[in-house]
Amino acid sequence: MKHLPLNPQIFIDNRKRFAKEMKPNSIAIFNSNDEVPVNGDAIYRFQQNSDLYWLCGVEQEDTMVILFPDAPDPKYREVLVLVRPNELKEKWDGKRLRSEEAKKLTGIQTIVWLDSLDGLLQPWIHIADTIYLNTNENDRKASLLETRDYRFAKETMQRYPAHHYERSAKIMRSLRAIKSKYEIEVQQIAIDITEKAFRRLLQFIKPGVMEYEIEAELVHEFLRNRARGEAYGSILASGDNARTLHYVSNNNECKDGELILMDFGANYGGYAADLTRTVPVNGKFTNRQKEVYNGCLQLHNYAKSILKPGITIINYHEKVGDEATKVFLKIGLIKKEDVKNEDKENRAYRKYLYHGISHHLGIDVHDLGTKVEPIKAGMVFTIEPGIYIEEEKMGVRIENNFWITKNGNIDLMKNIPITVEEIEKLMKK
Repeated sequence: MKHLPLNPQIFIDNRKRFAKEMKPNSIAIFNSNDEVPVNGDAIYRFQQNSDLYWLCGVEQEDTMVILFPDAPDPKYREVLVLVRPNELKEKWDGKRLRSEEAKKLTGIQTIVWLDSLDGLLQPWIHIADTIYLNTNENDRKASLLETRDYRFAKETMQRYPAHHYERSAKIMRSLRAIKSKYEIEVQQIAIDITEKAFRRLLQFIKPGVMEYEIEAELVHEFLRNRARGEAYGSILASGDNARTLHYVSNNNECKDGELILMDFGANYGGYAADLTRTVPVNGKFTNRQKEVYNGCLQLHNYAKSILKPGITIINYHEKVGDEATKVFLKIGLIKKEDVKNEDKENRAYRKYLYHGISHHLGIDVHDLGTKVEPIKAGMVFTIEPGIYIEEEKMGVRIENNFWITKNGNIDLMKNIPITVEEIEKLMKK
């Protein structure tokens, strides 16, 4: 890992929170992700299972966490399973965690080697009444790939058919959405690194620079500040490319007079930042670009004012849609007749703003959390309205990250330049 050691209290508290939601006399089993082959003997860079990481902070493959709060022997109420270090393998692939290192990292005091697990796990399961199995459930994407979690679930249910089974994902959805102060501390570091990268870009961007050169500057700044790297594929979309929401080609020249929409974030300690700014390639907004940008900023500030505990995401988006209608009328994108005759299922403003305004943020960029229940204190959301104008070959989006509090929200990116004046001043330097 590149980052400094995290406070193990993050993971100690997370395990306590999960165990509190478990049924009496139940056991929960979590697996790491697979190592995935590319071609030949090569594999993709390993990415840990987010739920397992949330519980223990281990980034190593072939890892398991077992929670059995009512185990008769107290030392087996929390168990971390690791691959046994192998001297020959380590010469090729690098050092693996030792027992004492793992205890310090995770706060789990019982370490079991994977090759000796079977003889212990079966007696634990025989004592338990309920088994919690983990699955990769995400409303945004269905995966046909049978991951280790699903293979383990299938094998366990065949081997122990008389047990009662529960989905860990249902608990994880609610728990991971609420961030502890320790998690916010780590996420703030990711955000601060992202700010450094953005300020660097404002000094670098000029007509003639390539989008991939900007990407190189980003990655350089991330890595030199101990980030794991990009939290997701960076979007560096100049000119009309900005209307493609997930544009990741990053292979065009940035031209004089264009805007460039930049959506990027660092991953530090397993937690993601997610920033979007749109800036003029030549350092100076035209009057029309300024008008559209300030309209987007008005939407951003309005969304910030209503994103509070108690509102649902559905209601929140409706209200932002009402504000978008006002803004788009003001800047000449739609007419009163368009609003009067709009389809309530496809409102007039949707022609120029065709995505959601906010999503949960945490270990995953699109983190776990509810869409239908009221927003709660402790959640972290993006606020990212956009305006995409095909006729003008222009796209603008502005995004910050917010921690929801009892009385409102805290802008975790409040120090990052956001106004036309701030951006132009820094680019002028």
